[in-house]
Amino acid sequence: MSYYLTFFLSLVIMLIVTPKLTKLAHKINYTEKPNPESGRKIHTESKAYLAAVGIFFTFWFCYFLFTRDFSQKSIVLLTSSFIIWCVGMVDDWFKINGKDLKALPKFILQLFACMLLVYFTNIEFSGITNPINGTYILFPEWIQFLLSVLWLFGVTTVINFSDGLDGLAGGISCISAATLFIVSVTKGNQLLGIMSITLVGVCLGYLKYNKYPAKILMGDAGATFLGFILAVISLDGAFKQATAVSIFIPILALGLPIFDNIFVVIKRIREGKRIYEGDSSQIHYRLINKGLTQKQTVYVLYLVCICLNLSAIILLLL
Repeated sequence: MSYYLTFFLSLVIMLIVTPKLTKLAHKINYTEKPNPESGRKIHTESKAYLAAVGIFFTFWFCYFLFTRDFSQKSIVLLTSSFIIWCVGMVDDWFKINGKDLKALPKFILQLFACMLLVYFTNIEFSGITNPINGTYILFPEWIQFLLSVLWLFGVTTVINFSDGLDGLAGGISCISAATLFIVSVTKGNQLLGIMSITLVGVCLGYLKYNKYPAKILMGDAGATFLGFILAVISLDGAFKQATAVSIFIPILALGLPIFDNIFVVIKRIREGKRIYEGDSSQIHYRLINKGLTQKQTVYVLYLVCICLNLSAIILLLL
């Protein structure tokens, strides 16, 4: 029953607060301005940029309301996600004022948030089950720490990089969260189940106003927050005591942004570009350059994401 209630409440809250945030953003001029010279900014009119506020507070309000979990683990997770969100909000503020926040301070603070979470909680990739004899191989602590931080930071980043078209990052996050909800329920982890289904409700409520043509955007703050929470859910659930096969479940669930950004990073390295500087090499920009419309591109990528997530569910059942 808690799953249904948290999904319904998070959805309703987002449906109510998002239009209000849209009006507030236009009132205070917190909007993304059109930039036809940029290959990445394809909007032709100003877009409200405050959806991240609704996403962050709706998620945590519903999570704590239905779990009543105020343990150290949850407080550290709240703190880490708040750091991620704040960095994104500052970055968004710079962007709407025609400036750029330097990559290094963003990198340091996001990495700190990931390290803080892993260090003070048991949210980590601790080892893998040997497929030959069934014994559990426990990684050395430094490898556990390194892999866990890399996963958290990597997923946070790739979801943010996928936020290039109306409805894309929110839709991908929604599909992935739904799959991780199934994984969490199957493994009997109620807290992660609540977290996942809350994320689904938040994303659906946001997509109501972010589908093409979008009325509001979530910016880096919303995209990095969604990516961070998805990374946490997969790391704390699907990666726990993973087998050689089940390790691919979270990778497939988040496969589209992961595989696309691996391609992008390799491409930028080969071309001698800085890997953290934005360009139009993501798959959604490439599809648009091939002649697809925004809506067609998003629907094609939704289909690819659904196929990858269905593959993850099949692996789970096997």
